Amino acid sequence: MTTVPVKSDRAVVLWLFAMCALLALMIVVGGATRLTDSGLSIVEWRPVTGAIPPLSEAGWLGEFEKYKTIPEYHQVNLGMSLAEFKAIYWWEWGHRFLGRLIGIAFLLPLIFFAVARRIDRPLGLKLFGLFVLGGLQGALGWWMVSSGLSERVDVSQYRLAAHLGLALLLFAAMIWIALDLLAPRAMAARHRLAPIAIALLAGVYAQMILGAFVAGLRAGRVYNTWPLMEGRFIPAAYFTGAPGFADLFESMAAVQFNHRLGAYALFAAALAMMIAARKTALYPRARMVFAAVALQAALGVWTVVAGTPLALGLAHQAMALIVFGASLYLAHGSMSSIEITPSSSAGPSGARGSMTAATGSDSAPMTPFQGTRRTGAPSPAATTASAPPR
Repeated sequence: MTTVPVKSDRAVVLWLFAMCALLALMIVVGGATRLTDSGLSIVEWRPVTGAIPPLSEAGWLGEFEKYKTIPEYHQVNLGMSLAEFKAIYWWEWGHRFLGRLIGIAFLLPLIFFAVARRIDRPLGLKLFGLFVLGGLQGALGWWMVSSGLSERVDVSQYRLAAHLGLALLLFAAMIWIALDLLAPRAMAARHRLAPIAIALLAGVYAQMILGAFVAGLRAGRVYNTWPLMEGRFIPAAYFTGAPGFADLFESMAAVQFNHRLGAYALFAAALAMMIAARKTALYPRARMVFAAVALQAALGVWTVVAGTPLALGLAHQAMALIVFGASLYLAHGSMSSIEITPSSSAGPSGARGSMTAATGSDSAPMTPFQGTRRTGAPSPAATTASAPPR
């Protein structure tokens, strides 16, 4: 088995985690724009000039007149006052402003770290790729908004799910890279439970996408009982609509029931993972995931029974991100059995440490840096340390 030396720059790691926090905030604010029906309040996409909100009464009246041209105003908010329009405008503007802020907060430090040679070329290319995807995410967001400006009174739930899906992928990629810098993974040391951990992570991602369909159709405001829906486990309206198979994603009964089924499946999977991980190094992470899933399930029940008020809806979405982050932490840990131990040596590139590794059986001690990536030949710069009991 071969390993990658620890060469993590603490500033880079902290920056990536800060970007994850900003992205999480943007996702939650995006949820607020949906719950407050604010997403269509800005009917133009101006990536640069749109950063400045209306600064005068004439400016506000101009934005309001633009809003009055779309179907949502005539069919949902006819007669809305300027003050009411401002309330929904600020939610959407705040969401877009966070997107611009994230772009700047990502690009400028990336340039600095690259010029200062605090990141190597492979890492720099990965991070630049994430920046490009972030720009595409902005375009995807406008594509989503545009779906509600002409023939609908809200955005397409499919485009909403795509918008959230890409945001979650960006969130996951930044966390994974940051964890790689904190604890580089062995080349061939996957834990025996790695497939289960990865499957659980995929399940959490899929459940969050199902939640996007619930939000897109406002399905959390109906069927406000649990565990039954209108007195039945499977609601009468499930999978009976005219669209056929698409009814699974276009019926409020179907999308809410799908989301409930996903919650039950995730609870069982997280419990099974925790039990399977007993007496292994993954147990603390698996226990963390199960605790987060259990709390999220309880919060989900409370939210739907209460009719999805704004505060509970946002708490439910924020907790989903915590579950996703915990699942990423578990999956990353399952890909190797490397630990970082304190070391007195530190180089200019940041925090360094000695490394210990164990095989997927969680017990066999190894010495780090036993060979190069390709040949397995001894590395002249290697240091060794025995693994602690696991």
